[in-house]
Amino acid sequence: MLKRIILYLFCLSFSFSFSQTKKRNFRQREIGLFGGASYYIGDINPRKHFIPSHPAIGAFFRYTTNYRYAFRFGLNYGTVSASDATSKEPDQLERNLNFRSRVYDGHAIAEFNFVDYRIGNEKHYFTMFIFAGIGLAYINPQMLYQGQYINLLGMRTEGQTKAYSKYQFTIPFGVGFKWNISSRFGLGVEWGPRKMFTDYLDDVSGTYSTYANFNGISIPGTMRGNPRSKDWYFFYGFTLNFRLLPPNPQCHGVGFN
Repeated sequence: MLKRIILYLFCLSFSFSFSQTKKRNFRQREIGLFGGASYYIGDINPRKHFIPSHPAIGAFFRYTTNYRYAFRFGLNYGTVSASDATSKEPDQLERNLNFRSRVYDGHAIAEFNFVDYRIGNEKHYFTMFIFAGIGLAYINPQMLYQGQYINLLGMRTEGQTKAYSKYQFTIPFGVGFKWNISSRFGLGVEWGPRKMFTDYLDDVSGTYSTYANFNGISIPGTMRGNPRSKDWYFFYGFTLNFRLLPPNPQCHGVGFN
């Protein structure tokens, strides 16, 4: 009996609080999947966006509090790679480095919709949006050498006194478009750069050391990369999201569905 009274008072209080604002303020929870591709920009691929791209997948939870704002927590997985052999620059062809890295990308972001949007609303059924937040990436650069991929992290190819970490903080941000396909499902398309604080996603940053004698030119002290610029990786593709039922159906009339 007491629980029913508390539930009634809870619903009544929210009904009163949101009676004037429930058009724009509500609570909606979604789960979703991401499918697309990933690529990187750095010392081995300094300019070519989307080339090469590799398949990427992900999953996320979105919590919406307003027609214009939402918060998203997700995990993406993809691969990034590049090779000097595909470049037209003579210095890169002479350097002849390559790498690949699988990337596990965890992120917490805030979204802003340019127009009102809500799954299940026939009037506000599409919007362009931007997003930004914080993230954490797990990386493991490898190099193709004599037909086999070798891990580069512990090799300290540039004579580092301390190996860089496989875990790196990132700043995810981007732009996208989302729209409803039913009262419970929504689709989206987005492009999301990840700003890194390391230059070693590709294991290339500074100068050659005496230990880097397994590929290309390797004269100790000569430039191997550009330490002034940090690496980036990117995800782009489609999202499919599903609106969850409200946690308590008895409260659906006060803005929880």
